[in-house]
Amino acid sequence: MRAVDIIRKKRDGLSLTKQEIEFFIQGVASGEVPDYQISALSMAIYFQHMTEDEMFHLTMAVVEAGDKLDLSSIKGIPVDKHSTGGVGDKVSLILGPLVASAGVPVAKMSGRGLGHTGGTIDKLESIPGFQCELDKETFIEQINDIKVGIISQTGNLAPADKRMYAIRDVTATVENTALIAASVVSKKLAAGNRNIVFDVKVGKGAFMKTEPRALDLAETMVDLVAKAGGKSVAVISQMNQPLGREVGNANEVIEAIETLKNRGPVDLTNLCLALGSQMLIIGGKAETTEEARKILREKLEDGSALEKFKQMLDRQGGDISVIDDYTILKQPTNRLDIMAEKDGWVTALDAMKVGRASNLLGAGRKRKGDDIDHAAGIHLAKKEGDKVEIGDVLCTFMWTNEIADIEAATDRIREAYYVSMEQPQARPVVLRVVE
Repeated sequence: MRAVDIIRKKRDGLSLTKQEIEFFIQGVASGEVPDYQISALSMAIYFQHMTEDEMFHLTMAVVEAGDKLDLSSIKGIPVDKHSTGGVGDKVSLILGPLVASAGVPVAKMSGRGLGHTGGTIDKLESIPGFQCELDKETFIEQINDIKVGIISQTGNLAPADKRMYAIRDVTATVENTALIAASVVSKKLAAGNRNIVFDVKVGKGAFMKTEPRALDLAETMVDLVAKAGGKSVAVISQMNQPLGREVGNANEVIEAIETLKNRGPVDLTNLCLALGSQMLIIGGKAETTEEARKILREKLEDGSALEKFKQMLDRQGGDISVIDDYTILKQPTNRLDIMAEKDGWVTALDAMKVGRASNLLGAGRKRKGDDIDHAAGIHLAKKEGDKVEIGDVLCTFMWTNEIADIEAATDRIREAYYVSMEQPQARPVVLRVVE
C-alpha cells in the first residue's frame, strides 16, 4: 500500500477503505508520510468529500494513532462541551462550574488560542497562580472530589490531527465538514470523552458562515459520536457579533465571574443555560430542558455555581481573591475610547473584525508560541440593537504591550461597527438544537 495511490483514489472521487485510511493516518502520526502528501490528500478530500463511513474510519484512525485518556474511574456521567470557536467566547469558564454545581462531572481539556482570539487556557492563565497542567491521577481525583477541572491538552493525544491541522491551516483546506468533524471528534474521543455537547458557531466570526453549513457540521459530529458509542447534542449559536461585552483574556475572566454572580450579559447567560441544560440531560440530572434550565438558574441565583468556580481555582492553585478583587489581574496601562461618528442604531457588529482588532492589541497570537498580553482586550460599550449618538463611546481598547498596533486596530473596529437610522430586529443567540 502506498500513500500516493490513496491520494489518487480520493482525487478521482472514489471511497477509501478502512485499511487505506488507517495506513495513511499511521504514516502521518509516525512522520513517514511527508507534508506534501498530507496536503494533497486534504485537498482531494476538500473537493471530493467523504462518505459517512470514511469520516468515521478517519476519526477512529486518528484516535488509535496516539495516546488515549481513560476517564472511566470518574464517578457519575462526565459530560464535556466543545465550541467550534468564536470571539468573546468565555463559556467554558462559566459552564464547567455551573454544570458541576448541579452534580454533573465536567472534566475538560482546553487549548490556547491561535489567531484572532485567546483560548480558554490563555484566559485562565491570566489568573495569578492558576495551574493548567495536571497529571492524569491528580486531574481525575479533582473531578471526583469537586466535579470540575479545566486543564491544558497534554500527552500525545491525536498527534496525526495536530500535523494535519497545521498543514490544512496553510493550504486553505480547513473549512471542510468532514475534516473539521473528524478533527474535533477524534480529539474528544482521545481525551476520554463520549458524552459531548457541541456549540457550533455560525456567522461572520465563525468557521461556518451560513446556517446550512453549520447544521451539516452539527449533524455530522453528532452522528460520529453516536457511531463511536457515545451520546451528544449540538447547539447552533450565532457568532455574527461577539459573545458578551468583553473580548480578550483577563477582562473575559471578569465577565465570566460576573456571570457566575448572576449579573452577566443576557446573550452569554442564555447560551450557558442552553448548553448546560443539554449537559444536565445527558448527565442524567434532568429529563427536559425546562427542568434543567430551572436547576441551573437556581445554581446561579443561590451562589452554588460561583462557589464551584472558587473550589476549582483553589484546587488548581489560582488566587481565589480574584472573585472579589479584580485588580489582582494584570491591569492595562493604556486605554482608548473609540467614539461614534454618527447617530443611529448599531445594526451589525462584525465578530471577526473585532477579534482581529483585539489580536492587534496583543490579546491573541500570530504564531504558535507567541506571548500574549493578558491585559489587552476590548470592552464593547455598544452592540447590535443599541442606540448611539455622535460622541458616544462604541468600545474601549485596553493594552500594555508596546508593540500593539493601535492604528490598525482602530481601522478594524471602525469597519466592524455598522450604524444606520433603522433599528434592527433582535436576534437570538441560540438558533437550533441538533440531537
